[in-house]
Amino acid sequence: MTVARCPSYYTASIVEESDYPHLEGDHRVDVAIIGGGFTGIATAVELSERGYRVAVVEANKIGWGASGRNGGQVTGSLSGQDAMIKQMRRTLGRDAESFVWDLRWRGHGIIKARVEKYGIPCDLKHGHLQAAYKPGHLKELRGDYEASQRHWIGEHVQWLDADTVGQTVGTRLYHGAIRNDYNMHLHPLNLCLGEARAAASLGAQIFESSPVVDIEHGATPTVVGEHGRVRADSVILAGNAYHRLERRQLGGKLFPASLGIVTTESLSDTTAAAINPDDLAVYDTRFVLDYYRLTADKRLLFGGGANYSGKDSDDIGAELRPRLEHTFPQLQGVRLDYQWQGMAGIVLNRIPQLGKLADNVYYAQGYSGHGIATSHIVGEILADAVTGTLEEFDAFANVKHWRVPFNDRFGNHLLALGMWYYQLLEKLR
Repeated sequence: MTVARCPSYYTASIVEESDYPHLEGDHRVDVAIIGGGFTGIATAVELSERGYRVAVVEANKIGWGASGRNGGQVTGSLSGQDAMIKQMRRTLGRDAESFVWDLRWRGHGIIKARVEKYGIPCDLKHGHLQAAYKPGHLKELRGDYEASQRHWIGEHVQWLDADTVGQTVGTRLYHGAIRNDYNMHLHPLNLCLGEARAAASLGAQIFESSPVVDIEHGATPTVVGEHGRVRADSVILAGNAYHRLERRQLGGKLFPASLGIVTTESLSDTTAAAINPDDLAVYDTRFVLDYYRLTADKRLLFGGGANYSGKDSDDIGAELRPRLEHTFPQLQGVRLDYQWQGMAGIVLNRIPQLGKLADNVYYAQGYSGHGIATSHIVGEILADAVTGTLEEFDAFANVKHWRVPFNDRFGNHLLALGMWYYQLLEKLR
C-alpha cells in the first residue's frame, strides 16, 4: 500500500508534481535502482548521462521520504568526518584527509551544475551560518574556521564575533559564528522532482507507487514488485531509513530518527529583514541542534530536536514552538501553517554506509542528517562503481561499522542512550 505525501510546506509548494506509472510486467535494463529519493535519483541521472539504461522503482512518490522533508541546507558538514579519515587511511593512506576534505564540498558543485544544466526551479541560494550556541563551543568552531583558511574554501568563509552575528541574524543567542557563502539552501523536494525529470528526459524509466518486495540475486538480479519485475545487470538499493529489504545483511546497521520541522505563516518584509536580513540558512553547534532559514515566500522554516525512538513525535508543533520563540522572541505567537516529520537514517559512527550485498547488488545509506550534498556525492560514487571504477566506493565499503544485535528497536534504544550521553557532555562544554 502506498502512502500520500506528508502535509509539508514543500508538498504545498511543488512546482511540478510527478506522475510516473506503476511497475507492471517485465522490464530489462542495465541498472535497477530501488528508491526514488536523492540517492536513487542522483545515481539515475549520473548513469543516464553516461548512456546506461536505468529504471528507478519507488514505493510511494519521488522524494516522498527524507529527501522531500528535510531542512533544505546544503553544507560542507560530513557526519563522522574524523572517524572517516581515521578508517580510510587503511585504504587511501596519506590521501585520506584530502579525500574527505574534498568530499565536504563536492556535492555543492554537483547540485549547482545540475540545477543550471536542467533548469530546475528549487529556490537555490547561497549563504549559511554555523553559530556557537554556548561560549564553550567557540574553541572548536574557531578551529574549524582556521582549518578552512588552509584550503580553497577559505575565500568563501568569514569569522563573525558575537556582535556581528547579532547584526546578521535577529537573535542574541549566539557567541560567534562561521559564515560560509559557498554553502547553499534550497527547496529539496523540487530539486528531487527536477532531477527525476532530468533522468526521465535522458531515457530513465521511473516507476512510482510500486513497493519492492524482494531482490532475486543472480547473474542478472531481479527487482520484484507487487505487479512487475525489473531484470538488470546491476541493482542499487537506495532506500535509506524507509525500506525493510535485505535485513539479514543490513539489519542492525542503520536506525531511523524522526526529525521535525515547522513553517510559519508568511512574514512581512520588515519582520523577515529583522530576523534574517541576508537570507542565510542557519544551524547551531549543539549535538541536537536547531536549524532554520527563510523560504521563497518569507516563511520561517524551523527544525530541531530528534526523536531516536524510531517513532514520530505526537505534536511536533508544540515541541518546536518554544525553541522557535526562544530564538526569535519577536515571533511570539506566530501562526504555524505547516508541521511535519521525516525519518533520517542514523549510523552509530556517523560514516555513510556503502557496500555490496552481492557482486552486482550495491547499497548506500546512512547520512545521519547531512543527506542532500552527501547523497549527490554518493550518486557519483555509485555510478563510478557500476561502471567499473571502484576506488572511492571501496574507500567507503572497507569502513568498519558497528552492528547492533537482536533487532533494530534495540538499536534505537542504544542510540537514544548514546545521544543522552552526548547531551550530558554538552552541558559541560
